[in-house]
Amino acid sequence: MRPFTYERASSIEAAAKVAASNSQAKFIAGGTNLLDLMKLEIETPAHLIDVNDLGLDKIEATSEGGLRIGALVRNTDLAADETVRRDYGLLSRALVAGASGQLRNKATTAGNLLQRTRCPYFYDTNQPCNKRQPGSGCSAIGGFSRQHAVIGTSDACIATHPSDMAVALRTLDATIESVKGDGSRRSIPIADLHRLPGDTPEIETVLEPGEFITAVLLPRPLGGKHIYRKVRDRASYAFALVSVGAVIQPDGTGRVAVGGIAHKPWRVEAADTELPNGARATSRVLLADARSTGQNRFKIDLVERTLGAVIAAAKG
Repeated sequence: MRPFTYERASSIEAAAKVAASNSQAKFIAGGTNLLDLMKLEIETPAHLIDVNDLGLDKIEATSEGGLRIGALVRNTDLAADETVRRDYGLLSRALVAGASGQLRNKATTAGNLLQRTRCPYFYDTNQPCNKRQPGSGCSAIGGFSRQHAVIGTSDACIATHPSDMAVALRTLDATIESVKGDGSRRSIPIADLHRLPGDTPEIETVLEPGEFITAVLLPRPLGGKHIYRKVRDRASYAFALVSVGAVIQPDGTGRVAVGGIAHKPWRVEAADTELPNGARATSRVLLADARSTGQNRFKIDLVERTLGAVIAAAKG
């Protein structure tokens, strides 16, 4: 690990201002992803800004009937919260499906959203990777690609986003609240937070340099059956090959998002209208532009089968 300087942020605005003025600075909270990347010298920040003392660790009701989840709420606390379990069961189930208990105790809401891909070529500094070193090439294209994306890809990157929580938040239409380096605030729909790779896979979100996530805002509860189903190579501590997050009403209508298949949580609103017509019709719209490598062709069928299991579970 390379040397770095360290400071504890005194306020949200101060943290964002320092980060915006120093391209070598990074925020750190739980550090469950960042510290691993620093040890491998994939991330090499010269300055760390500790944001743990900023009081963003509360879950509060909003005047609109939803919830505001502070950026520093730990995954364990969020999954166990009584209101989340009752009204946003999809989110609680997705969180419990991720990582291990020890990691969930440290990982934060904002950090979960901003974690980086687990593509093995991204983690192997001996291999070309456009996400790690722009312009070097994508080793996954033409390489071992069983776990990689089948939709929303580009000739520069076929990595997937690893977050389970983000799939649930995309299904629930959450909003991200943030503070920029100049102190201004904005709200970002979860649908717009993560970018597709295009020609710049190293730019993973729409956040500006120094922009700091302060909270995740959930709208009013949707009701219906909340289901999160994750298919993986082993029963725990593994990232999704395919995951499906769904909220389905008694009449069969609802909404669905998929993880493990794209550079971001994958939701196509037009596919939601097909849910009453079954998994095949829904998957056909969800994956209309799917493009497999051959090795990951099974994911296209797996989405349909997993969604079928989710619809069956919703019907009881």
